[in-house]
Amino acid sequence: MKIALIGASGFVGSALLKEAVARGHSVTAIVRNPGKIAEAKGVAVVQADVTDAAALAALLKGHDVVVSAFNGGWGDPDIYAKHIAGSKAIAAAARAAGVRLIEIGGAGSLHAPDGSQLVDSPEFPTAYKDGARAARDALTALQQGDWKDWTLVSPAITLAPGQRTGHYRLGADNPVFNTKGESHISVEDFAVAVLDEAETPKHSGKRFTVGY
Repeated sequence: MKIALIGASGFVGSALLKEAVARGHSVTAIVRNPGKIAEAKGVAVVQADVTDAAALAALLKGHDVVVSAFNGGWGDPDIYAKHIAGSKAIAAAARAAGVRLIEIGGAGSLHAPDGSQLVDSPEFPTAYKDGARAARDALTALQQGDWKDWTLVSPAITLAPGQRTGHYRLGADNPVFNTKGESHISVEDFAVAVLDEAETPKHSGKRFTVGY
């Protein structure tokens, strides 16, 4: 496949890039800082402003899918506004280019047993709240729109470096818990789940989540 990967140098993006390359896909790595991406066979690095929807649409044309690991910037006081603006532009660009979008969301929009969303819980870490709210509202915008050639993937509550086992379980709007009541997945196996969806779409116009 020919994959456009936005945010390829980030925590999740770099795992997605590694998995895509290992599967033999051709990747256009779209980043703010090209120097953060090491040269690799099958990878073309492009510096771009993802908030410029028209320019991004031109860049995305001809790809089979765009996977967005865009983040407004943890620690940035304007993360909410920046994440919303970027997410909106990326969706508009994908739609204009006629390319399917897989967007990486957060776990904050997942639902607790009482139906509330995790980001609204008083226990949710304050440092991540604005970014999680932005990811939640970006998902809502996709759900309420008339364009359905998108999928949003939320990780488990805990997403951390680990091993690539190739195993995972899927959920919809509620976190996936193991028998110990833990919701976690390695970023390596999260990337496996995302690339599996890219290769074999099963959640068009929907959100799904991943855990062990």
